[in-house]
Amino acid sequence: MATEEEEKLVEQFQSYQQQLQGIMIQKGNLKLQIFEIDRALEELELSKEKEAYKILGPIMIKKNSEDLKTELKERKENYNLRIKTLEKAENRITNSLKEMEPKLK
Repeated sequence: MATEEEEKLVEQFQSYQQQLQGIMIQKGNLKLQIFEIDRALEELELSKEKEAYKILGPIMIKKNSEDLKTELKERKENYNLRIKTLEKAENRITNSLKEMEPKLK
């Protein structure tokens, strides 16, 4: 029968695994959004139009293409920073899991 300490260790291990899974999902979503931003930037570059439309909720607003490019680049930079933060958390959790594995065996 497992001792109370062993049970806590198993619970903590499972908690870390769930956290890691959540981080991986968040990273995947952010990478998908970055991909979509890159596609939008490509289209804006290919288009020689001075204005384009931006979807805001249920409406579309006409904006200057250069302003849209700037917004998209800033959003991409923001997402990349969030990914870096998630990667740091991912590394911490992964290291904790690796340290716990021998104790669980």
